[in-house]
Amino acid sequence: MEILDTAFMQRALLAALLVGITAPAIGIHLVQRRQALMGDGIGHVAMTGVGLGFLLSTNPIWTATLVSVLGAVLMELIRAYGRTRGDIALALLFYGGMAGGVLLINMSDTGSTAKLSSFLFGSLSTVSEEDLTAILLLAAFVVAVSLGLRRQLFAISQDEEFARVTGLPVRTLNLLIAVTAAVTVSVAMRVVGLLLVSALMVVPVAAAQQISRSFRATFALAVAIGVAVSLAGTATSYYRDVPPGATIVLLAIAVFVVLTALAVPLARRRARAVEASAAECTAELPGTRGPSDDVKV
Repeated sequence: MEILDTAFMQRALLAALLVGITAPAIGIHLVQRRQALMGDGIGHVAMTGVGLGFLLSTNPIWTATLVSVLGAVLMELIRAYGRTRGDIALALLFYGGMAGGVLLINMSDTGSTAKLSSFLFGSLSTVSEEDLTAILLLAAFVVAVSLGLRRQLFAISQDEEFARVTGLPVRTLNLLIAVTAAVTVSVAMRVVGLLLVSALMVVPVAAAQQISRSFRATFALAVAIGVAVSLAGTATSYYRDVPPGATIVLLAIAVFVVLTALAVPLARRRARAVEASAAECTAELPGTRGPSDDVKV
């Protein structure tokens, strides 16, 4: 295949595969906790890390990971302990992260508007071998946490109070979810971009929820959708010369629309099946009268 003939596309496709796996894997817990926009906030904070990487002439993925992890931990602490002023503190953190990133990139000798755009919206040609190594290591961490602690993370995502009663370290697990989400942002920023990574963490999960009925099925289907749209969007970007991040997100939204349309007849069919089953059970009960028993002749 022509798309596999070039080294940069091989790296881009592998990075897209990893992004497609990791983003929904942690995104499902954010959706369950009603923190769908957390990835967007972390993406804003990660901009400071990108700018710091340019300023220090180091790989921006590692500095973005460090800064986004610190920002995610701070966000979780504000969520847990913040009261009436918590939303203002989060807003200051988001906007400050974005402004700091733009300022640091312009202060550096290696930064430019083109490079900034590649981090904001993704770029196929910017995935280097060093970037791919970093993405592989970070993605391995996200997958290990998502699969290894899936029962514990599911418990606190569903009901924190119940999880606390059962003896789970709720505060530690909450911080771990925040850290894993921050690492996922760093994994995805080269392919999807910092401003669009939150969509890939949320939309595949929302699409899977339309037709799945269990957490395990939702998890598997969301990851499958994430992988499919990431690879398809990357390939489309190569052949049509369009931004990969925007293409991937639009494909994910298209899948969501299709599955939502399919969910309506499926729900009706399930409802009819339940009604039919209930009617059969009622008819089989001893002493049950049919409708004709109430009619006086």
